[in-house]
Amino acid sequence: MNNVLKVFTKDSFILPVVAIIMGLILGAIVMLIGGYNPIEAYSALFTRVYGDSYNFGEAIREMTPLVLTGLAFAFAARAGLFNIGGEGQFLVGMTAATVVGVQLHGLPAYIHAPLAVIAGAVFGGLWASIAGYLKAVRGVNEVITCIMLNWIGLYLANLVINRWVLMPGENRSKEIQESASISITWLSEMMGNARLHWGTLIAILAAVFFYIFMWKTKQGYELRSVGFNQDASKYAGMNVNRNVVKAMFISGVFAGLAGAFEVLGVFHYQTVMAGSPGTGFDGIAVSLIGMNNPFGVLLGSVLFGTLTYGSAGMSFEADVPPEIIRIVIGSIIFFIAAQGIVRWVLKPFYAKRKKEKVL
Repeated sequence: MNNVLKVFTKDSFILPVVAIIMGLILGAIVMLIGGYNPIEAYSALFTRVYGDSYNFGEAIREMTPLVLTGLAFAFAARAGLFNIGGEGQFLVGMTAATVVGVQLHGLPAYIHAPLAVIAGAVFGGLWASIAGYLKAVRGVNEVITCIMLNWIGLYLANLVINRWVLMPGENRSKEIQESASISITWLSEMMGNARLHWGTLIAILAAVFFYIFMWKTKQGYELRSVGFNQDASKYAGMNVNRNVVKAMFISGVFAGLAGAFEVLGVFHYQTVMAGSPGTGFDGIAVSLIGMNNPFGVLLGSVLFGTLTYGSAGMSFEADVPPEIIRIVIGSIIFFIAAQGIVRWVLKPFYAKRKKEKVL
């Protein structure tokens, strides 16, 4: 436990908390300017999420892909990479899981479901590896390639659905085989038929894996070293190019899992999309809120999922536009990024505490 806590520093805990509070306050100010009651709005938001078992279960379902796409961005960031391609990796992983879930017949559930999950993870990782390879071998900025791969992934996903698993007369794929489902039926029934699945547990285990791999293994040490200084790492005998590709692959695995779980555990089919769902981009926000820490990502996804899912309660019960929640989330990210502002706000408190210690 002490080793886990070492990952958190004093600032890594206090600064995000204060940034969250400042973001909520700024959101309240915006509500007051717009003529809304912020207390009533925030009360409606939290009541929506935690007021009954069904909505609580659905909020957990909302948080699950955010954990994984947040981990995807954070893992690459620890290796000095900016993986803005989580959206494309999410879609490619989703499509791979859909194809395996629909096309394979006659397999028992204990083989079919894991196979579909693995397919989503591997293809998500391979999709991210393209950007990693181009970065390592050709020096191409990963931000540019990831943005392009997001669009290619979207249209490739639509092409695959249209060509191989399209439901006749519908704008979506066929239903996955029952043996490929990872839904937890008995728990869903207990939670008012909320769409709960095993992916939530896997997402939590993924965060634990992130921590152990990155801080307790030689490979993780090399990835962090490459993230700090590639030249020094190369001088120390590390294979920088291989570590760049490895980091992007593992990052893509997380995002691919997020997409696979949405098909296998929530919808059980994949639609032909006119635009990206935004889950990969939301994962960037979650990672920034969690300061690229795996356990911070878990907490960040709880906050982000609560605000996102609870915004419906604000709209229906307090008549507050859901866009205000995006203002709150954006404000939180802004204050976390602009830590100088938060430190300036906290400076009088630190000075007072220091003075008391001297006395």
